[in-house]
Amino acid sequence: MSVSTTLPAWPPALSPEQHQQLILLSSTYALSHGFTLLPPQSDNPPKSAISAPLTLLPTPFPRKLYELAISLQPLYNALYARITLDWEFLDRVMGGSVSKVDSFQGELWRGWKSIRNDLIQQLQLGLFRSDYLLHESAKEEELSIKQVEFNTIAASFGALSQRSTEMHKYLQKATDGFYSISPHLANSANFPQNEPLKNLAAGLAQGWKAYDEKDAIIMFVVQEGERNVFDQRWLEYELLESHGIQVIRHTFSELSSLATIEPTTKKLLLPSPLLPSSASKEVAVIYYRAAYTPTDYPTSSEWSTRILLEKSKAIKCPSMALQLSGAKKIQQVLSEPGVLEDFLLGKDRPDVGFGIGAGKLTQIDVDNLRSSWIGLYPMDDSKFGKEAYELAIKHSERFVLKPQREGGGNNIYRENVPIILKGLEAETEEEGEPSKKEGYILMELIEPPKGLRNHLVKGGDNHSRNSDIVSELGVYGVSLFGGDISQNITSTAGTLLRTKGRESDEGGVAIGISSIDSPLLID
Repeated sequence: MSVSTTLPAWPPALSPEQHQQLILLSSTYALSHGFTLLPPQSDNPPKSAISAPLTLLPTPFPRKLYELAISLQPLYNALYARITLDWEFLDRVMGGSVSKVDSFQGELWRGWKSIRNDLIQQLQLGLFRSDYLLHESAKEEELSIKQVEFNTIAASFGALSQRSTEMHKYLQKATDGFYSISPHLANSANFPQNEPLKNLAAGLAQGWKAYDEKDAIIMFVVQEGERNVFDQRWLEYELLESHGIQVIRHTFSELSSLATIEPTTKKLLLPSPLLPSSASKEVAVIYYRAAYTPTDYPTSSEWSTRILLEKSKAIKCPSMALQLSGAKKIQQVLSEPGVLEDFLLGKDRPDVGFGIGAGKLTQIDVDNLRSSWIGLYPMDDSKFGKEAYELAIKHSERFVLKPQREGGGNNIYRENVPIILKGLEAETEEEGEPSKKEGYILMELIEPPKGLRNHLVKGGDNHSRNSDIVSELGVYGVSLFGGDISQNITSTAGTLLRTKGRESDEGGVAIGISSIDSPLLID
């Protein structure tokens, strides 16, 4: 689906006094409402916080495409739940060449395969985020949305996104529609409702409820030195205040000595050394905000801990299989003819909140979902892969090369694509082994519309930067699937808009490249 919406010239003019007042109001709102990050160097426990990178104004986004992105999320929820339950598909895609040339994905797949037949917990929980860019076709001169990636692990910034939405709504009210500088800003109907904090916490609570043990807790697995701690803490507070569920946080290194499994029931138990009684806490849900990058596994101990947690009765968010389903290679294979149709319309596909097989899904749903994709290509030795390789060498300005990694900063763009591909080809290989390039996929570059600017405020700064921008829309989803069908749920959980200067290919909120924004809907 594409629309012919004309985005307004942006941003509208602000006087110096209006500009400075917006910086003051936004910064103080952020600090007083926990729209914050830890500083780059921070004590433990922390002594201070800085406002998260933000935008002074919301950024225009076509209303119809915003609504389309939200409408696609239940389809993506069903798709990735069904992928996760299809062991044969995961073995074929992730257990093939990818696992041989990518040590991280290989370790994840082999670890899962070694224990999957003995897993006691069949329910799985996904807190997803599907990320899109606006795409302006040179031929059609219309706007559409194209998916960048689908995140199945540690989909962050839900809480801070809700705070950004609330901040822009506050500014709109406190300044009489942003000083009446634009009719779009004066209309509160252009500021969409957005509650990912509430909805993601509710998803975790639904997993806890399905576990059915009133004294059990939820465990967050987190990274050492996490700067985005307030985004996580807001989920913790929401779970406790709205659902009465206690959260405990641990790193992998801590869990290696703390976590135990009760031999018969497979309950995951954690000690409570600060309580008068030494009774252990039972874990109902494991929520990973770590475990998605090789640096989270510096030794074999972290992998052993991950396997231990996976074997427990606790519901995993995500499971190892669901994490594998979010790999870039899966995204590419889904684009091949017939694959998507089989997962969404196949009569034998399991119920994941949509009914057995096709359920409520139709060919129209398939077409809508497929229309959100840009060109994706394998880097293998198939005829299609060889053609894609030649295309990447000859027309590198059109492509990005993506490894099987999460967390940003890993992609190779434009003129660097041939350099990396030729280097991967030249690496010494044992006879019969796949090429290193098979650990990558090739993706056509999405072309965001030009001409939009906004005032970006880096965390901790008292000034803004007026930049030519690119905005990425993320849509959150919740899916509890597997096990007892009556417990399966699927829902859409809100949105995230991250805005960065056009000069940067990669994003990154914590390092100040991207700002947390909110959409201003335009008809």
